[in-house]
Amino acid sequence: MVYFIFSLAALVTILAAIELSNHADALSEKTSLGGLLIGTLFLGSATSLPEVTTSLSSVYLSNPDIAVGNMLGSNLFNLFIIASFDLVLRKRRIYHSAVGGHLYTAGLGLAMACMMVMAFERQSEVVVWGIGLDSILIAFVYGTGMIAISKLSKAGPMPELNEEAVSLQREEEERISIKRTLIGFMLAAIVIMGAGTLLSISGDRIAEVSGLGSTFIGSFLMAATTSLPEAVAVLIALKLRNVNLAIGSILGSNIFNMLILILSDAAYRDGAILAHVSSSHEGTAAAITIMSLFLMYSIARGNRPSKGMYAVPSILIVLTYFATTYYLFNG
Repeated sequence: MVYFIFSLAALVTILAAIELSNHADALSEKTSLGGLLIGTLFLGSATSLPEVTTSLSSVYLSNPDIAVGNMLGSNLFNLFIIASFDLVLRKRRIYHSAVGGHLYTAGLGLAMACMMVMAFERQSEVVVWGIGLDSILIAFVYGTGMIAISKLSKAGPMPELNEEAVSLQREEEERISIKRTLIGFMLAAIVIMGAGTLLSISGDRIAEVSGLGSTFIGSFLMAATTSLPEAVAVLIALKLRNVNLAIGSILGSNIFNMLILILSDAAYRDGAILAHVSSSHEGTAAAITIMSLFLMYSIARGNRPSKGMYAVPSILIVLTYFATTYYLFNG
């Protein structure tokens, strides 16, 4: 029965998150913003809502391993998603169509992943206002990094902008349409909160009855499930040939997921959450760091490698994902 509940909650989460992504994409079109900025700020954070509810619910269930594992595992799976699509669509060489601004977002995610590795290594018990010091530092880096990315994105040209003069009647129609889109966005968010909570409860129970352990359940099973909306969002964006929206949604989701850490830490009442979880999470954080470096290299390289050489970074990302999953399963 618990597996049926988990599957049902996962299905509802996916469908609601897809609807959420569609509304976010509609808002991006109506406000005439570029794929990089919308993917990073709107679509990335919107598709990460399942991770928010899942991690917070896991904390209230006194299972911090699922809370932290879900967040890190989702980042791991997100990088696997974009690498897999790059391999499938390697003839299009999607990284060559990406704007350089993605390097700022990827760099921010890389810095936060490195901070996670160091936090697991220290296992610091220092708390400030009930929140672990490492979580506060990561949140500070997130905030300052997002401000910098927003300014840098606005400073440069956005290739997706296509502003046209509209009449007053058209403007009124747009306002009504935006209002409806916002209502749909909020309704989908409410559904995700409920489904994400149920996902946490059933996932916690599966960890008990299966014997697989909370670290593996959180980092692989639940993380992959709550990251499926990102996979669908990337697929839709690539079908529309909007590479920057696809990559931006993945990188935006990854840095937003790191922000979930401070929310989980604030909800956790037994000290710094990173000091009370399995050391196996350090391996996941290290894998995210390595995979982020491969992704940044793919975007930054300006030469035109052969088909075989072009695919190497994505192949290494996929191999790192499976190696980390094997490590967690046996850990």
